[in-house]
Amino acid sequence: MDANLLTGEYRNTLDEKGRIMFPVKLRSELPEASLILTRGIDRCLWLFPPDQWKILSDKVMESASLFQSQSRSVLRRLIAPAQTVEIDKTGRISIPQSLREFAGLGKECIFLGINKYFELWDSEEYDKYLGESEADFREATEGLGSICL
Repeated sequence: MDANLLTGEYRNTLDEKGRIMFPVKLRSELPEASLILTRGIDRCLWLFPPDQWKILSDKVMESASLFQSQSRSVLRRLIAPAQTVEIDKTGRISIPQSLREFAGLGKECIFLGINKYFELWDSEEYDKYLGESEADFREATEGLGSICL
């Protein structure tokens, strides 16, 4: 998998049955026709190629303790809701109702390719997030000042 090509912002429509077209440019770079879908942070969904999900979930499980409340919270919100979704012959994936509700997905949605994983946002929710997080983004980019090209 060429991680450099798993980037971009793609707008697609969620149909009344909870299906959405997975972007062709991203789909062509996937090693298989399935993804692991789970709750993300910031009211979006995260989608992982199975190999990347295994790496992440193994690391989370290794660092988690059933005896620590923060660990249990992460396990319940990230690992437990994870589901495999298949990309069908027409390039669509079905988003389970519980995950659609969590992310507040309406008709207009945005896929973000973020190198090793993807995010799926409701379009209005994403625009709201961008507006509310502008100051945080500017501050975070200041911390990258040592990066030279």
